[in-house]
Amino acid sequence: MLLGPALAVSAILFTLGVAGVLLRRNAIVIFMCVELMLNAVNLTFVALAQQLGISGQIFVFFVMAVAAAEAAVGLAIILAIFRHKETVDLRNINLLKG
Repeated sequence: MLLGPALAVSAILFTLGVAGVLLRRNAIVIFMCVELMLNAVNLTFVALAQQLGISGQIFVFFVMAVAAAEAAVGLAIILAIFRHKETVDLRNINLLKG
């Protein structure tokens, strides 16, 4: 199997994730873009595992565990902020003002 197309798709997904994090102001969209970047990294690990051995697939399990923990904690934080401020727009959220 060719390594190039998988790495190209991974690079496109990661670039879309970075663009979403930098350009969007909605906390949920930013959260989804971070997940997209993690999935791009997983795709890279799996693609490289075909060339370099099984260790890439082992890293995928660790990244998936981190992503699951990040999803649980991140959604809990977003939900708590929404209950307190009644918005998920990051321009309207300043937790230091009180």
